[in-house]
Amino acid sequence: MRGPSSSSYKKPFILVSFVVQGFLNLNKPSGITSHDCVSKTRRLLGLKRVGHGGTLDPLATGVLPIALGPATRLLQFLSQGKAYQATIRLGIRTTTNDLAGEFITTQPISGLSLESVQAALQHFQGQIQQVPPDYSAVQVEGKRLYDLARAGKPIEVAARLVEIFKLELIDWRSGDFPELDVVIACGPGTYIRAIARDLGEMLQTGGTLAALKRTESNGFGLAGSLTFAELEAQVQAKSFCPIPPEVALKHLKELVLPAELAQRWCWGQKISIDLSEQFEMLRVHHEDGRFLGVAQPSVSTDGSVLIPKMVFAPSL
Repeated sequence: MRGPSSSSYKKPFILVSFVVQGFLNLNKPSGITSHDCVSKTRRLLGLKRVGHGGTLDPLATGVLPIALGPATRLLQFLSQGKAYQATIRLGIRTTTNDLAGEFITTQPISGLSLESVQAALQHFQGQIQQVPPDYSAVQVEGKRLYDLARAGKPIEVAARLVEIFKLELIDWRSGDFPELDVVIACGPGTYIRAIARDLGEMLQTGGTLAALKRTESNGFGLAGSLTFAELEAQVQAKSFCPIPPEVALKHLKELVLPAELAQRWCWGQKISIDLSEQFEMLRVHHEDGRFLGVAQPSVSTDGSVLIPKMVFAPSL
């Protein structure tokens, strides 16, 4: 990547300059909402500005990325992939497509073979059309589906294109209500509850999600996550250290600016730049290693320029 040169014109940008910033890789417990997790994190850390990436249903557990301070502005730039371990129970249909909802039908199953289940799972690979669950945060005509469902106002929802990168069966338990454990890697917008529902319909047995653990989300993994008990212990010991923004954004290509241009960039000025490759976004650093923010390369009549999209403003 060749060195950039300065440009004299400006464009509006987002500027933040808080001291506390970074991410918490939270291991969400079952029984509380993602919003509850944000509220509890806010209390434990004494912060007002806290946000989360990738909502998890109350019964789900696992990785929930939490942004702290100005890092809330960086949630949109995190990597998008997610991975889960899920248990699907056949023979049951519920209003929410998981065990939190009201049971619609309960029918013991006989004669269902593992081979037929494995064959059906093949239809949930790659790009598929998926209708979101009635009880979901998807907006239709300005209203959330779960609000419409609770008000008894069902509405037709168009199927959406989602992508399943991997769906592998890892365990199978036969019986009146067979269960299968699967691991799933998928793109954004995928509902695992909908996969359980649609698998049950394909097998003509009904199906619902019995358990869900998210093992990866937005570049964070379960192995490096903290429970609330662990977070509280670290806070009390004054040893908690947020994950730096540059670590969370390591999937973005790094661009290093010399001191003079780094200052101009932090003022919100566009910077002329000569790139050997095309990038959607870049992670910008000062030549001394400090993280400065996120930029979007753009081609204009004056050549390629670096547009500030999110500027962190340390004292330069």
